[in-house]
Amino acid sequence: MTLMTPFRPAPDLVRLRPAGTRHGAARGLRRAIGPVLLLALWQLASMTGVLPAEVLAAPSTVVGSAAGLIGTGELQAAIAVSLQRVLAGLAIGGGIGVLLAVTAGLTRLGEDLVDAPMQMLRTVPNVALIPLLIIWLGIGEAPKIALIALATAFPLYINVYAGIRGVDQTLVEAARTLGMGRAALVRHVILPGALPNALVGFRYALGVAWLALVFGEQINATAGIGYLMATAREFFQTDVIVVCLVVYALLGLAVDFIVRLLERSLLAWRPSFTGT
Repeated sequence: MTLMTPFRPAPDLVRLRPAGTRHGAARGLRRAIGPVLLLALWQLASMTGVLPAEVLAAPSTVVGSAAGLIGTGELQAAIAVSLQRVLAGLAIGGGIGVLLAVTAGLTRLGEDLVDAPMQMLRTVPNVALIPLLIIWLGIGEAPKIALIALATAFPLYINVYAGIRGVDQTLVEAARTLGMGRAALVRHVILPGALPNALVGFRYALGVAWLALVFGEQINATAGIGYLMATAREFFQTDVIVVCLVVYALLGLAVDFIVRLLERSLLAWRPSFTGT
């Protein structure tokens, strides 16, 4: 009679789990060293007078100013306004960019009509268009959103177009051999193949959107993070300016994290190199 023994994992597997945990914790500590050291040097320079307050406020002063703005609700209101502008501009510009990219990528006629004008327009600095946007759209919300839309349309167009044209021709021919129609081919082969490039373009467009927002909120803004910065500049409040810059950075980091999550879920079928 054979006695049943409980299953025990292999020793190698048992050892791998703690090692991975330790490795992840070590990486987290290494990532934190740089920012913590920078903040410590910044605070030390402010306390010793090497970095005067009128040039750049100390981190402790910046934290106090941020707490004060949060306490009054001014910072939350500014973030909400700026987020609305970014999302509206991204929706308009991203939608136009993707539509034009699909048109140019799927058909030669679309490429002939769309690609050349887009390649010319993308080299025009968006900041140089601010005077024209003010003349055309006034000084309200429209020019701010239009500037963000222009900034985000081109990264998405270039990456989606490149992704469509970069699909392996062998896969396309195999799908046609199996009797797949044009609509099914686009849906099941071309668009999934272009998705990695599209997500890269979306990630880049989000970063550019915040840069365009900085310039857009200088156009007669009465609310938003840029308005807070402009007001602080008038009164030489370097602490408030730094708070606004940190908010810009944190918002950019947050949206980048969201895109990374999208990449992990939508591209789970495509294993990629993660470093050594």
